[in-house]
Amino acid sequence: MARSPCDLRLLLLAAAVAFIYIQVRLFATQSHYADRLAEAEKSENQCTSQLKSLIDQVSMQQEKIVALEEMKIRQDEERAQLKILIQDLEKRSVQKLLNKNVVPVAAVVIMACNRPDYLERTVESILKYQTSVASKFPLFISQDGTNGAVKKKALDYKQITYMQHVNLEPVRTERPGELTAYYKIAKHYKWALDELFIKHNFARVIILEDDMEIAPDFFDYFEAAAKLLDNDKTIMAVSSWNDNGQKQFVNDQKALYRSDFFPGLGWMLTKSTWLELSPKWPKAYWDDWMRLKEIHGNRQFIRPEICRTYNFGKHGSSLGQFFEQYLEPIKLNDVHIDWNSEDLSYLEEDKFSTKFGKEVASATPLHGSDAVLKAHNMAADVRIQYDDQEDFERIARQFGIFEEWKDGIPRTAYKGIVVFRYNSSPRRIFLVSPDSLRQLGV
Repeated sequence: MARSPCDLRLLLLAAAVAFIYIQVRLFATQSHYADRLAEAEKSENQCTSQLKSLIDQVSMQQEKIVALEEMKIRQDEERAQLKILIQDLEKRSVQKLLNKNVVPVAAVVIMACNRPDYLERTVESILKYQTSVASKFPLFISQDGTNGAVKKKALDYKQITYMQHVNLEPVRTERPGELTAYYKIAKHYKWALDELFIKHNFARVIILEDDMEIAPDFFDYFEAAAKLLDNDKTIMAVSSWNDNGQKQFVNDQKALYRSDFFPGLGWMLTKSTWLELSPKWPKAYWDDWMRLKEIHGNRQFIRPEICRTYNFGKHGSSLGQFFEQYLEPIKLNDVHIDWNSEDLSYLEEDKFSTKFGKEVASATPLHGSDAVLKAHNMAADVRIQYDDQEDFERIARQFGIFEEWKDGIPRTAYKGIVVFRYNSSPRRIFLVSPDSLRQLGV
């Protein structure tokens, strides 16, 4: 059956519409992909730009790294040259200080850090009495760190050799919350003592801190004690300090004692002792380490009844601990004793143990919970026995002396006995452990 012209026209119209629709869809699709392609091209251009920028930055950083490496090499070379120069200056300074005709008794080192005003007060106190014996006691200042004011102050004193310990490594404490200062102090001490004993070969060194004043007979005391220290190997060190040296607990300017407790605060040791200690020196808390029985063994320390140093350092690494109660009231000896004319042989171990034992045994024993009250009413030396650390602390608190123990030893104790004067009088109070008399052979 033949199609009519009208039907053909309709078919052509439908085909034309379909064609136009397909063309429109094709154009839209092409447009969409063209936009996406443009975005991709834009993103690629941005990535290329960022990559180029990153490459430029890396290149710049590499140039900086190379420059820093070159700078470090130069600084290392300069540091090495400076170290050689400092060592040469130190050597010349030490040679200048030393009189070839006089063998030094001991080098004296002031340990300093960041307190220029304290350092000046300490140095001025020392120079009052050191100048006349400078060849016997060459003086050093060892600074830990780079405080400019301390360095300038130290270098102002031409008669003193300046040493500087600089350690830029970060301090790592062993326990959380610890003060890093105690670690820095221990490292500084080891460095300074290695310098003086090993590098400069001194036979003895006296260690002071930058917050101390000294007594008029300080140097005579250590000169006389040096002979004792050399001859008696049961003495580990000689100190100028008495922890219970407050005005109300002292009387006799010439009295010296042996002690199982390391006093510190102005002390002298020999090279042989330092060579023993140096390899095992602790990372921190060096003074408490010195008080361990495993370190001092069966050796004791010599201490005076009246201090030959006075510690005025209220502000420091210990944050003023005990200052007002125990340090500020310390009596500094103000009488010059000619120690070289004194016979100190009584401090030899056997002689002292016998002499001290007799003195303790002859003291009037007091018993009971009111023993301290009874002691106030006695006119002679008295002896009070404590049962244990807690009991000792109770009695010590009533008298006002140091209560603290370290490694089972009360401060200042010898064979468990702590002795002090009553109200600045000649009479003595002996606090005695249950085993003290047996240890003394009484």
